[in-house]
Amino acid sequence: MFKGDRLKSLRKEKDLSQQALANMIGVSKSLICCYESGKRTPSLENVISFIQIFGVDADYLLGSDSIVKIVSNDKVSYAPITKEEMAFINEIKKDKLVYNILFTEPKRGAELVIKKLG
Repeated sequence: MFKGDRLKSLRKEKDLSQQALANMIGVSKSLICCYESGKRTPSLENVISFIQIFGVDADYLLGSDSIVKIVSNDKVSYAPITKEEMAFINEIKKDKLVYNILFTEPKRGAELVIKKLG
């Protein structure tokens, strides 16, 4: 899924207005606004233009920053993980007790968190 908030952040980092970015890729300012707010998804051609303009890869604009290999019952699959999810995991790792509960017994860990919060 396209991450409009990331597009907005990149645009602001380059000090570009929505109109300037729109002019660069040949679309309207309102379409850029729709991309940034998540109301519309850019075409593949526009995603490629954003990649070239901002020097990022598609994974970043599509919300996955890392790909994780998951092996379960001899079945291999891959899942994307965002920077925000990685930051969350790294915060949990700072508390060994919480980390061990959540990762050795995820169901029990989730139940404890829900019980504590709810």
